[in-house]
Amino acid sequence: MGLPETKQSETEARVNALTMPGGAAWAVEARNEALARVQAKGMPARRDEYWKFTKPTRFVSVEPTPAALFDAQEEPMFDGIERLKVVFVDGVFDADASDDLAAENLEIGRLADATQADIHWVKDLYGMLETRGQDPVDRPLAALNTAFATDGVVLRATGPVARPVSIEYLHASETSDAILHHVIRVEEGASLTVLETGPAAARFNKCMEVDVADGAAFHHIRMQGRDHERQAVTHSFGRLGRESVYKSFTLTVNGVLTRNEHVLELLGDDAVAHIAGACAGDGDFHHDDTVFITHDAVNCESRQVFKKVLRNGAVGVFQGKILVKEGAQKTDGYQISQSLLLDDDSQFLAKPELEIYADDVACSHGSTTGAIDETALFYLQSRGVPKSIATDLLVLSFMAEAIDEIEDERLRDDIQARLEGWLARRRS
Repeated sequence: MGLPETKQSETEARVNALTMPGGAAWAVEARNEALARVQAKGMPARRDEYWKFTKPTRFVSVEPTPAALFDAQEEPMFDGIERLKVVFVDGVFDADASDDLAAENLEIGRLADATQADIHWVKDLYGMLETRGQDPVDRPLAALNTAFATDGVVLRATGPVARPVSIEYLHASETSDAILHHVIRVEEGASLTVLETGPAAARFNKCMEVDVADGAAFHHIRMQGRDHERQAVTHSFGRLGRESVYKSFTLTVNGVLTRNEHVLELLGDDAVAHIAGACAGDGDFHHDDTVFITHDAVNCESRQVFKKVLRNGAVGVFQGKILVKEGAQKTDGYQISQSLLLDDDSQFLAKPELEIYADDVACSHGSTTGAIDETALFYLQSRGVPKSIATDLLVLSFMAEAIDEIEDERLRDDIQARLEGWLARRRS
């Protein structure tokens, strides 16, 4: 059955406005296969099950909606932490602002260079995890990324990497439309931390494919902000081997429309996957976390922990699923999504799901929406704490469970400080 006429025309218009990069035969083949997936599935629409809470119009339009530039007037994130810095301005690599792409136990380069080589380790990964992530849920914007991504970072950790790799995105044009694709391979016994910061562009489509081998560990901390009019859709695809670890945390402040998708497969026994996030939205703010974790091995653990604080009509969305396949015994799956609404105009939309085909599992999910605890607020005020500060303290307490998922204390403290600053600027 063909696509509906409206979806087909939108898809053709979006595709025809883009230019597919060239490269080696394998890269061209992978991009053409991704393009075929886009054309077969069509651009997302509000009637699609996993888009019913988030209107995708800004992501599928031919031209991006202009986004005003914003000067945060603050020090860069993680500035006090020794790291390897890679900078993109509106999706274009900035060599002058970046560090030398070299580190112990790490092969690092750019996707634009890797796709030109006839032989490169990226060949076995590019588009592969994204393709696997299309079943059972269509993710056409991820396929669009694989087809048309202009650049990105490719990382292969062969042992413990001491310095985090910090990918910094700068926004300099009100009409920029960036498409970046990162490919990461963490070899057996290796460990790697990746940091992401910045608004990236007026409209940003990012895909990240992460292959975590047996006994390896991957940590990901991301700060999205603070452009008020930013539009971003991101996809993270992960494959976990035996006794491997994958942990990701995202803090989002500001931005008119953000959708973050995580699609993970636990394929090796005793693997651990933690996906956490916190967002603080004020006014014209729509934030969507969509997570799909598949357990296909024995004695694996997954956690989904999401906290959203919303005010002045802001909207938060959570769609999370745990799929436990037949034979994936002793699975430990936990999922929690909670929102704190600071007024009557904001809303939180949640769809938690469990699908289980094994009988020896411990899986749970929960979702709550509430307001500030008036008893706790009264207690703090009775002790001389001004109402605005007391409210911020309760917000920070509410978000603590998600922020605590960050293992590195230095990174956790930096995230906490930025959140405190955002709250302080909005005290009434």
